[in-house]
Parts: sequence; structure tokens; C-alpha cells
Amino acid sequence: MAPTIAEYGTWASPISSSLATESSVSYQELLLDYGAEKQDVVYWSEARCNEGGRYVICSLKVGDSKPTEWTPENFNARTLVHEYGGGSFLVHKEVVYFSNFKDQRLYRQTSADAQPEPVTPDGKGLRFADGEFSEKVLQIRHQKIYIVQEDHSVIGKNDVKEPRNTVIVIDPITQEIKELASGADFYSSPRVSPNGKRIVWMQWTHPNMPWDSTEIWEAELTDSGDGIKDGSLKCVVKVENVSVMMPRWTPQNELLYIGDQSDWWNVYHVTADGDHLNLCLREEELGGPHWQFGNSMYSVNPSGTGKIATSFAGKLGLLNTKKYNYTQVETGFSQHHHLAFNSDDWVFCIAGSPARFPVILRCHLPSKQVEVLATSQALSINQSYISIPQFISWPTTEGQKSYGYYYPPQNLDYQGPLESRPPLLVKAHGGPTSATSNSLNLGIQYFTSRGFGVLDVNYRGSTGYGKNYRHLLRSKWGLLDVADCCSGAQYLVETGKADRRRLCIDGGSAGGYTTLACLCFHDVFNAGVSKYGIGDLAILVAETHKFESRYCDRLLAPCTPENQHIFDSRSPMKHIDQFNCPIAFFQGDEDKIVPPNQAEMMFNAIKEKKIPCAMVIFKGEQHGFRKAENIQMALDGEFYFYSRIFGFKPANLDCQLPIENM
Repeated sequence: MAPTIAEYGTWASPISSSLATESSVSYQELLLDYGAEKQDVVYWSEARCNEGGRYVICSLKVGDSKPTEWTPENFNARTLVHEYGGGSFLVHKEVVYFSNFKDQRLYRQTSADAQPEPVTPDGKGLRFADGEFSEKVLQIRHQKIYIVQEDHSVIGKNDVKEPRNTVIVIDPITQEIKELASGADFYSSPRVSPNGKRIVWMQWTHPNMPWDSTEIWEAELTDSGDGIKDGSLKCVVKVENVSVMMPRWTPQNELLYIGDQSDWWNVYHVTADGDHLNLCLREEELGGPHWQFGNSMYSVNPSGTGKIATSFAGKLGLLNTKKYNYTQVETGFSQHHHLAFNSDDWVFCIAGSPARFPVILRCHLPSKQVEVLATSQALSINQSYISIPQFISWPTTEGQKSYGYYYPPQNLDYQGPLESRPPLLVKAHGGPTSATSNSLNLGIQYFTSRGFGVLDVNYRGSTGYGKNYRHLLRSKWGLLDVADCCSGAQYLVETGKADRRRLCIDGGSAGGYTTLACLCFHDVFNAGVSKYGIGDLAILVAETHKFESRYCDRLLAPCTPENQHIFDSRSPMKHIDQFNCPIAFFQGDEDKIVPPNQAEMMFNAIKEKKIPCAMVIFKGEQHGFRKAENIQMALDGEFYFYSRIFGFKPANLDCQLPIENM
């Protein structure tokens, strides 16, 4: 049957906002139980928007068809260390240890049917993340959890304004906590060597972010495992403008880590002579920005064969350190993360692709046999409704290039009029030190199946293109990211893929800031939507949490009276008079990263200018939306807003979004 010719934006689509959240989960972390005799049970956590964003730990034994759910309904396996969390659980000998969202205590669960029991004290203002269980026989036997602790109880005492971060060891039986490392502002990845003698971790200090300059430290543990031997503490890696992360041990007690000494995040081996050997020099990234704990972009085979599973540029690969070769493994998926290698040469991971929802995958690397163990959501619609992204680049300011994924309008039932061009939605990712991927995203497909083109921009400063590209945004946030979004939209107009009169932009968090800056300082776009976006950069620095409190030092400049003019010149809230196009705001009322008062001040000022605008405050939401009904409202509300601004009638859309000055 021939497709119907209809105006772009008016197409009826089976991809509804409820489909985007219905029975869907977001995979967060994945682990194997290395304390078990055989690593044939995979554990993962999933965020469920239909349960208010609750995090649930699941497991599946290879060969079984149905996963086991561990987390009881009155628990939520989510930590708030650094506010962004991650690294919320660990597993040892079929016992699960997890951080509970409500009280941030660490709990032990001996079976899926057992009631969780606390292993840390109550009411202490402590948070925990990125832990590892160690059970070794040295001179005496010890069972300990080595983990990052963030102590909020110190705030307000002796003029302390920030929580205190440390590496600690916990006795899960006595709940006794002992401090192993302190003094730095941030810690990550405490890992004990297989022989139980040494511990390694990553740390960094203000004003660095973990993708700027970081350090790796190592020390010898005492025989009891709850202390560091005098004189054994040493810095393994400390180089200005070098980002190192994810230290790991080989079965031979040798140290590996990811570093960007070559301008790309590659994997390094610290030799017995103290040399740092790049095991696979590639102009591709292995790793990504450390916004959250718990991700593993490489994993060592625990049997001691010298094999390492890797995910350079998201692609699964096998690095053989004995034969010094690398082999890429085709799985049918384009993105692989949270890798866990077992002794039988199977690697478990979370995988995604442009046409399939994320899955729990296992792959036998030598034979390249692939098996999907679990799927986050079943695709119940025809693939012909799915827009497959095209990787594109375009010229931007300062004689440089920018990159992104272009999604053309796609719906098997419709085509646009021959002489017409589709509206274009430009998406600015958060971070800004982050990146967008080409994995299937129904939030994007919602628009493309209705006749919009979408450009998902990896502006300068994004990760995945090397350190030089990542560092281009230094001191130029609000300039280069904005220029890349504007030039990307203009490029698609010039190449006949977008309607100049119907260009819109959206983004969340830092992407929301880029959206606001595009609308304020340029006249490229005709409408926009800010989701928990930043309006005043100085207020952001003053009110945000510890992890990002010095982020702007490199993105803009240190927030001092002498530099106030820089913050003011790039803050949209300081230039309300320059806003001349419609805008909508979606915001959580419990957001501690971008407090809601920023959105409220922006909205009220734009309303006073008689510009069409809308605002929705979601109760109980923080930085990002986790509840199904709120995700649906944000999606439907955004599309409805554009339909009113651009003057087309959307199909099958029942949305009650009040728009001021319309």
C-alpha cells in the first residue's frame, strides 16, 4: 500500500510516549560473581520508570529463561555518591551487597528471597559506592568490603561546606569502618590485588574533573586487611592533563589502567620495571567520562590467559597481551559497556544498537558465539517505523569540525510533500563532557516517526573523539557547543534536509544550558525546550554539589569577582532581553544539581516579555526524570508545544500543556 502524502509533523505514529516507558527498563550496571566457583550467573541493575525510577538488582543463570529479582519492593538499589551515583552494588559468593536509596546505608542480601540486612551504621550521613569484596588468606583470614565513602555529616561543622570523600574498609559482620585513604577531594575504583596484599585506587582534587588530571595510587595492606602498611603508599600515575581511570589487577597481580597519554583513552600495563606500556595503541577511546561509578570498559580474563575484553569506540574486542594482537568481534550491536569476562572466555555486557533496545549480552570471544540473555524492552512495532541514524560531520567555527547523528523522518505509512522540508529537532547532550550514541532511543523515534528530522550533536568538548577534541571546550563553554548546534542546523538546511522556518532545539542539564544559550544569543532556532537546564552560571557554581562545584573553572574560568563578567556574558538569564522565540521548561522540584528556581526565574521573565512559553514542575523528580508519567508528559508536552508554535495539527495527541502568551 502506497504511503500517504501528509505534512511533516502530522503523521500518526505507533511510537507513543507510553510505549517509550511501557514495561521498559534502563540497564545501569552489570557484574559477575568472581567469588563463585563458576561465573555462570550474571547480575545487573535496572531502573524502572514504571516504578517511579526504582533500581532493582536482577540475576540470571546461563541456561535459565527467566531472571531472578533480588531487590524487595520497599528497597531501591541506588547510591547518591557524587549525586550521580553508580557502583551501587557488589556480589560475592552469591551474596548481594547494595546501597539503598532512602537511607544510603549498605545492605547485605543472602538470597533473592531474604530480607536485606544493614552492614553500615544508621543515621550517620554516609554514602557508599564502587565497592569490592575481598576474602583472602594472608597470615590471617579476612572478609572485607573496600569501597568509596562520602560523608555528609561533616557539612556545617567547623565551617565545612562539602562532604568528605575517602576510601574505607568495612567489616560486614561488625559494621566497623576504617579509613584507608583520605586527603583528596574524590576517590574511585578501590581494587584489591588477587593475592590480597595490595590495594589501588583513583583520586583527583579540585578544580580537576575526572577527565582532566587524575592520579592512581597504590599501597600494601596490613595482614588483617583493614589498614595500610607504613611507608608503602605510592603514586603510580600523576601527570598534568592526563586522565587515568579504572585501575584493575591481572591474575598475576600486575596493574592495568586506562589513560589518555596518547590523546586517546587506551589501556596501559605497569611493568615490573615501572614502565607504562600501552597495550593497544588505537586512535579510539576505551572508556568515557567518569560521571558515574561502576562502568567497566575493559575486563581481564580471571584465568590468567592474558586476554582482555575491550570496547574501543563501543565495539567489542579481544586483546591478547601474550600474542600482542587485537581482534574486533562483531555481535550485531554497535555499543558494548559494563564488560565482565569469565574464566571460560565468555564476556558479559550491556549492548545496544540503532535498531534494537539494550540487552544483556554474552559473547564467547574465541568462537564469536553471541547470546542475548535479557532485553530491556520488546520492540512491538514494525522496523520500518525506525529511523536509522547517519553519522555526519560539518564545518563549524574556528575552521574546525563538529560531529553528530542525523535521523531522517521515517514512517512506513507516510511521506512528506515533494517540495516540503521537515522540521528539525537539534538535541544537545548533557555533561557537557559526555557524548550521545547511536543506540535505539524511542524519545528520538517519537519525533522521527511523526515527520521530524533529528540531529543529535556531539559538539566540541564531547568524548569519543580524543583528548584534543574534548579539551577544545575549555574556557569556551557556551560558545563552541552553541556554535556547533547552530552550524549543524544550518548545514542540514543548506543540504535540503530541514526547513529553515521550523528549527527547534532541546537538551537537559548542560544540554539545557546550550539550548538556552542558542535561543538567547543566536537567531537560528524558532523554538526550544529546556529540561532542567542552567540559566545562570554563577548561581550554578554557588548552589551545585561538590562533584561539579569547580567544573566551571576549566569550562569558563574560576568563579571570582574578576571573572564575573565572563559568567554574566554567557548566562542566558542575564540577557532576557535577547530572547525572542518560544521556549518551554520542564523541571524537577528536588533537583540539587540545577535547582528549580533557575527555571522559574527564566520562565517568569520570558512570560513578562509576552513570548509564548510553558513550564512544568514535576514533584519528586531530581536531575532527570525517572517516573513514567513525567517522562511521558515531557515528551508529549514538548511535541505539543512545537505543534502550536509551528502551526500543525499532531495526530493522536492528547496533551494538556498550558502555553502562556499563545
